[in-house]
Amino acid sequence: MDFLTLIEDTHKATTKEEEVISFVEYLSILKNDPNIYKLAHQRIYQLLNVQSSFKEAFYGIDQALAKINNYFYAAANGGEESRQILYLVGPVGGGKSSIINFIKHSLENTSPIYHLDGCPMHEEPLHLIPSAYRAAFEDILNLKIEGELCPKCNYRLMHEFNGKYENFPVTTTQINIKKRIGIGVVPPVDSNNQDASVLIGSVNISKLDQYPEDDPRVFSLNGAFHFANRGLIEFIEVFKNDIEYLYTMLTATQEKMIPSPAKGEMIYFDGVILAHSNESEWIKFKSDKTNEAILDRIVCIKIPYCLIVDQEVQIYRKLLSKTTFNFHLAPYTLTVAAQFAVLTRLHPTPDMFDRLKLYNASQFSQPEMAHQNVNTSKFSQSEMSHQNVNANTHHEDEGMFGVSSRFIMKVFGAAFAKHHKCACLSPLNFLDILADEINNLPISTTLKNQYINFIEIYIKKDYNDILQQDILKYFTHTFANQAQSIFNKYLDFAIAFSNDDQSIVDEPFMLDIEQKIDISQNASAGFRIDLANYLQAELKCGRTLTYNSYPPLKKAIEQKMLSNLKGGFCSLIDKTNAINLLLDNGYCLNCADSILEYLADFIDRS
Repeated sequence: MDFLTLIEDTHKATTKEEEVISFVEYLSILKNDPNIYKLAHQRIYQLLNVQSSFKEAFYGIDQALAKINNYFYAAANGGEESRQILYLVGPVGGGKSSIINFIKHSLENTSPIYHLDGCPMHEEPLHLIPSAYRAAFEDILNLKIEGELCPKCNYRLMHEFNGKYENFPVTTTQINIKKRIGIGVVPPVDSNNQDASVLIGSVNISKLDQYPEDDPRVFSLNGAFHFANRGLIEFIEVFKNDIEYLYTMLTATQEKMIPSPAKGEMIYFDGVILAHSNESEWIKFKSDKTNEAILDRIVCIKIPYCLIVDQEVQIYRKLLSKTTFNFHLAPYTLTVAAQFAVLTRLHPTPDMFDRLKLYNASQFSQPEMAHQNVNTSKFSQSEMSHQNVNANTHHEDEGMFGVSSRFIMKVFGAAFAKHHKCACLSPLNFLDILADEINNLPISTTLKNQYINFIEIYIKKDYNDILQQDILKYFTHTFANQAQSIFNKYLDFAIAFSNDDQSIVDEPFMLDIEQKIDISQNASAGFRIDLANYLQAELKCGRTLTYNSYPPLKKAIEQKMLSNLKGGFCSLIDKTNAINLLLDNGYCLNCADSILEYLADFIDRS
């Protein structure tokens, strides 16, 4: 296909004439499909529930998304929420703007709306029907008509169509962000430059010599509320504006009316008012008692940072997929980044890393998500019991502070720049760059030190623990016989001990194994007897015993084998086979070789 043909095809695809029909034809269309008629809240509620992509587009904030959906459900059914401002509050980079942008772009992709031809507010054609006669139309159409004609269309109806509303033409238009059709956006304005015309339009001064100030012909309905009719209006950093600038919200919410630009009548407004800001501005605003009128008209929903490591990893995958970085990420690189981010969002307590893992792994993956079914098998029963108690230490404001995903992405950018020659980034390399970037943050020295401690005390230790497990998992064929031999030896001694046959018990050997899992000498007798009884019962049931049969002993044996590798890791494995195993598990040649060197050094130091 040549370029000219391609260009002509784009013209055919984008050039669509807007259909103009009569009002009577529109009534017939509505009779066949009453669902075409929707108020703004109903339209958004439907698109959020038809498109499962709303939940799929965001990670780790399921409860906040559910609250937003509940707001639109109530508003769509005429509840008090339909007369309330939906206000999203949260830390910077938490997803407030992204949620609103998702809704705006989803509106663009809905079916075109029917509206009165030439109306600057793209208003609903049913507004033509006089109030006194609406009941009859409502019965036939099986719907409830809300709203009144705008002054412009009312003037045209009386003077252009002589009151015969059946002659008023109706057309369709697609909601469009750039053209400001169905979407209004109000950025924060300096108090010295705030002008109500941005919200409610202005007066055409050139026509004041011809018409009085309350004549609709002098009105320019080009304010954000006019653009937002049938859709939504977004107030960015809403509380940076003076309170007087926001008074239009009062009537727009409760009465669904906005002032005319001059001395004209109030104008009906059908739109969703969305606002957002950071928490510091919200705290300041609600502490002022003079703002009670607006506060009473606000549904506040917190949008916290993600507190689930696996979900935070998905955020990074999504953000990185939009870049052109051609980098290999070694296993666990995204995980250590997510662990750090989540730790900064939790209140620092001695058990905070346990809580991090609990939020990620248990049915309490995030305190507000206890209804979800999440695999908890990686925790033992005793661990779950201990951690469930500590889950009660959750603070309501967790997720409302800490570092944003934006900061983590800047760290990735710095790391990619430093390691671009090898085109591979390992967890340790990332953590080194992260430590440098922490020192550049505009935060207190105390907080910087706390963040560095997160890396050294929690994240590196956890990474090393994971690597130990990977050694045993990847090289099972090398260590399986040794592990089974240790298991059999310990089991024989444990059975002899439980039978009071001390003559064949190798006490130093058993204590060495038990110390690997913090079994004290005083507790060793009970541990041995419990293990012997359990495994003998397994044998009676016909089960084959392996070193995996008793998880606590399995862990102790693995620790014993790792200690046996000191000074001999590289000599005990075939490096070529080891590299191939690592390649099969997500490593590249560069990081596979590096990780083997690191493992050998780490085992020697452990």
